[in-house]
Amino acid sequence: MSWTQEEINEMYAKVMQKATTDEEFRQELLDDPKSAIEKLTGETLPDDYKIKVLENDPNYTATFVLPDLKPDLDADDLESVAGGVCYADGANVCGNQVQGNQSKG
Repeated sequence: MSWTQEEINEMYAKVMQKATTDEEFRQELLDDPKSAIEKLTGETLPDDYKIKVLENDPNYTATFVLPDLKPDLDADDLESVAGGVCYADGANVCGNQVQGNQSKG
């Protein structure tokens, strides 16, 4: 099954709700997240789908999950976002509204 972002969000919400109220499920999720999620959703996750579950540690005030590291933009990337509008192959790819016939650069 190829999961859409919406399906992943629904799965996440379902997992969070159950993990908040079901101590046994919570432990299963910590021990073997993939199996626990498959049992909860009834869906088989792809073999290469890896999940890491962290439990808040009461010794810390907050737990941060860092976003993916993004490399610095190269000259071509910088050119594509010049003027605050993102372009790829001449198309606006950032969702900014473009009026009239504007070109890159």
